[in-house]
Amino acid sequence: MRKPLPFRKKLLASLIATAVASTVAMPRITWAQTADAALRGKAAADSQITAKNVATGVVRRTKAAADGSYALVGLPPGTYQVDAGPGTEKTVTLSVASTSTLDLTASTTTTLEGISVSATALADVKTSEVGATVSLHQIQNVPQLTRNFLEFADTVPGMVFNVNQNGNTSLTSGGLSVDAVNVYIDGVGQKNYVETGGATGQTASQGNPFPQLAIGEYKVITSNYKAEYDQVSSAAVTAETKSGTNEFHGEVFGTYTDSNYRDEIPTEVAAGTKETSQEKEYGFAIGGPIIQDTLHFFLTYEAKRFDTPIGVVPGGTVGAGALLPESAQAQLGPASLPFNEDLYFAKVDWEFSDRDRIEVSAKIRDETSITGTGNTTASSAAINNRNNDKRYDFRWQHSADHWFNELKFTYENAVYNPTSVGFGNGSLYTQPLNNNALVLDVGPASPLATQNKGQKGPGFSDDLTFNDLNWYGDHVVKMGVKFKEVTLTAQDAGEFNPQYYYDVTPTGTLSTPYQVLFPVVAPGRSPIATTKDKQFGTYIQDDWAVNDKLTLNLGVRWDYEETPSYLNFVTPASVVAAFNSQAPGAPAGTTYAQTLAAGGININDYISTGNNRSAPKNEIQPRLGFSYDMNADEQHVIHGGLGRSYDRDLYTTLQLEETKSVLSEPTITFPNQFHNCAAGPTCIAFDPSYYNLATLQGLVAGTTAGQEVDLINNDLKAPYSDQFSLGMSNKVGDWNTNATFARILSYDGLVFQLGNRYPNGAFWESCGNGCISQPWGNGVPGFGSLILGSNGLETRTSQVLLSADKPYTKESGWGATIAYTYTDSKQNNDNNDLTDQYAFDEATIKDYPFIPSVIAKHRLVSTFTTDGPWDVVYAFKLTLASPIPDDNLACPGGDGAPNVPFPTGSLCTPHSGVPQGQRFAFGGRIFGDRQIDMQATKNFELTPGMTLYARMDFLNIFNFKNYVGYLENWGSNGVLNKYPVAYSTTGNIEGVPRTVKLTVGFRF
Repeated sequence: MRKPLPFRKKLLASLIATAVASTVAMPRITWAQTADAALRGKAAADSQITAKNVATGVVRRTKAAADGSYALVGLPPGTYQVDAGPGTEKTVTLSVASTSTLDLTASTTTTLEGISVSATALADVKTSEVGATVSLHQIQNVPQLTRNFLEFADTVPGMVFNVNQNGNTSLTSGGLSVDAVNVYIDGVGQKNYVETGGATGQTASQGNPFPQLAIGEYKVITSNYKAEYDQVSSAAVTAETKSGTNEFHGEVFGTYTDSNYRDEIPTEVAAGTKETSQEKEYGFAIGGPIIQDTLHFFLTYEAKRFDTPIGVVPGGTVGAGALLPESAQAQLGPASLPFNEDLYFAKVDWEFSDRDRIEVSAKIRDETSITGTGNTTASSAAINNRNNDKRYDFRWQHSADHWFNELKFTYENAVYNPTSVGFGNGSLYTQPLNNNALVLDVGPASPLATQNKGQKGPGFSDDLTFNDLNWYGDHVVKMGVKFKEVTLTAQDAGEFNPQYYYDVTPTGTLSTPYQVLFPVVAPGRSPIATTKDKQFGTYIQDDWAVNDKLTLNLGVRWDYEETPSYLNFVTPASVVAAFNSQAPGAPAGTTYAQTLAAGGININDYISTGNNRSAPKNEIQPRLGFSYDMNADEQHVIHGGLGRSYDRDLYTTLQLEETKSVLSEPTITFPNQFHNCAAGPTCIAFDPSYYNLATLQGLVAGTTAGQEVDLINNDLKAPYSDQFSLGMSNKVGDWNTNATFARILSYDGLVFQLGNRYPNGAFWESCGNGCISQPWGNGVPGFGSLILGSNGLETRTSQVLLSADKPYTKESGWGATIAYTYTDSKQNNDNNDLTDQYAFDEATIKDYPFIPSVIAKHRLVSTFTTDGPWDVVYAFKLTLASPIPDDNLACPGGDGAPNVPFPTGSLCTPHSGVPQGQRFAFGGRIFGDRQIDMQATKNFELTPGMTLYARMDFLNIFNFKNYVGYLENWGSNGVLNKYPVAYSTTGNIEGVPRTVKLTVGFRF
């Protein structure tokens, strides 16, 4: 006879069954990416386990099971006194987003002296997640370029934090774009739903997503995260903010540098003059008790005032700059980028019982800047950017002996509003014999530079954890549900600044333009798209300690999202009629839709009736992992996992169907010896009166001539990645080491391609001797070009991740990290900017070969901190990387001579070239990124607990030039060069030249 299961076993079985059913039936997305820590282990059977935070007085309790197993969850990171009764007291430090093991069966004697506790730092080693933790000690001491707390993620294998020539920052991982990263602050995702950048506010910005003084520590997970993480397909960064304690603590700081404290950038050297620059950063933080052990506050403010140097250099072939008009040549050379940011964060936490904790917090970011200048864009084409981000969060945590619940409410309001600095006619100079490569863009900026984008709305989530379930081992089962309704806004262009294109030939620049792009607004319609985006989700995660060696991490989540402006979009009747009209140049009776079909395009896949689209309901994401502690002592642990993670399509692309039909940017061609087109409304002889915008708009008034038609596939899927890993972590003395192989495959990235086809359906046709052209003049009859969006972008990445770290301790006085990443990554597009979703160089995305991705094959980042004599703290950072490939369209003809086309029919092909690197202390010219940074901090203890400090950061000590611009020579006569790419040594550099920063601060 079968014995009845105990209640907890029944509950566990019921939860698993319910989760499976819910995953099939419920909607999308949950956000419970808690930054809190968990503690589990063994104690006396049925004993009471108590953990008390020695700084804040926070108390958490649970009860051990009959077999002595216990789990405490929802612990804010920090130092705790933990016990299971007299004689079992231990003092330990728990890190962010970790699950640590602590046995309370052995007797110990630990003496507390106020809150100055000698605590054991517990590592999270029994996990299948791939990543590492960035400690507060690293944040406070490692040399830093930006004061963006995400910069320290660079010390984790697989991560790349980049400071480009504009001073703008980005964080990437796994060969994917910055958009694939998600940052979670106190468990709330900061995802940008509209624009690129990963987190809100990080689009083309030198700013920080959060005040660094407010960050306690954070964890970086590069792959195989648990089921609670959503809207991410590369790396997840989860950070815990600081809270007030039972003592008042605070800090005030100021950092300064200017052009007198730095070397010249290459364009300044070439021009013989140094642009004035300046950086000022300052702020404060204060926290403490309102009611001891019960109510605490924390407040911080940080500011940036920058004026960053930048270089304007010509693009195209070598010597192209000398062929520009004098007025354009005068705009080459040094320039500057002013930037201002104010960041505020406030938090109150209330422990109104030993079972309940409430947190209320607010972040406000206010940012203004001049952007866009640099490389091939002159200062006259600069953009004035307003960037504001506000978030308000409420969190209530309730703990019981056997379960823990976390309820969150959040409200966000982010606005990204760039506008052109100048107004009038802009000029773009291109090379007709080099595939119309851009040489220089002089202002005013394109109408496409003026935008108004944002996201605003509330969100709700609830997460329930059962921490005392036993069935063939010990289970901690966590499940959650989320709902968000966020208003998304997007305006893609302004109503001014026509852009004129001029040919730069071997004998000089032609005086009249060959093309103009200009804005036209449909009468009575708004160019701003808005939608109520609804996000739903659910997940369940079981962390199953099968025994003292094997731990299984078993999870599954389901995401669902509705974007009404995409789902309910109706293709204009005039556009549908145009597809069914006679195709120009085709045999009588042949419609344009039939021409497209002959070219492999079924236009019905893109025509929306308003009810033939549906949001995907199959985004089921298993997250499976294991860790095996070989000797059950956490010294040698084998770990591995596999999982799927869905991200999302940004609204900046989903709304293009709507906004392009309202505010279009038609193009009129003025034919010359380099540019032919069929006579019509968008192909006319140039007249000087066309320098007037109203005249241009009059040419297409009352018509749709030249109006671009953007359509998106009716069966659009969300991008996702599949992740696999296998590795081993070891503890060798004081060192923690890890070696992991990771494989990340991404699919279904949204890509826009040229839908135009010649009358016979072809994408390539001969246009004369040595010339094969695309059907740019064969757009939708009565309209302009056809741009089609569909799934298709992919990456294939394999990585070897090696790390070793010796955590800093006061006793040893030093700490170190070593992170090496080997990456073999390929992408099926030829864009150096991985956020660029346009692929016009081949007929379909399937015609693109997989070429090396724009990521260094080898990358080494190492840090070292040490306490020196006379209370001086020293820290060093070494960064080495191999050159990053240049991915572009290679045209090895270019001289007009007859050539044999590539298999796709083009005389050009997507190609990747790796420039010869630079020398370092060892090896040949193999390095693309070389940098050594140092900082020294002198502490002056005024009274116990009050310290004045002075700090100097020496950045790029040896003034290495980490070039980012490329000179290309792909080949000739149809033959590709073996080494087609070299660095532009007069162009811009990544990071900074040799720079000294001075900081003065006070802590109490």
